[in-house]
Amino acid sequence: MTTAATRIRQFRVHAGPSGHHPAQIIEEASFEAAAVAYAEDFDPPIDGEPEVRVIVRELATGHEHCFLIDLVSGETAACG
Repeated sequence: MTTAATRIRQFRVHAGPSGHHPAQIIEEASFEAAAVAYAEDFDPPIDGEPEVRVIVRELATGHEHCFLIDLVSGETAACG
């Protein structure tokens, strides 16, 4: 049985504010997982920066979250 916590959802994810990487549709269980999946494509890091800002919008609801991801350590935090 699928629960709300493990349900796979569709997200539109893009790097912000730079437009160097196109948006992608990613299927994951959470906003955070979608952000990390998108950031895994940054090799080498955008503009030589060790961090990337990732905007994640759930397609079904339109809810949006922003994450700052350290591409060296993998640490993820909500944008401030």
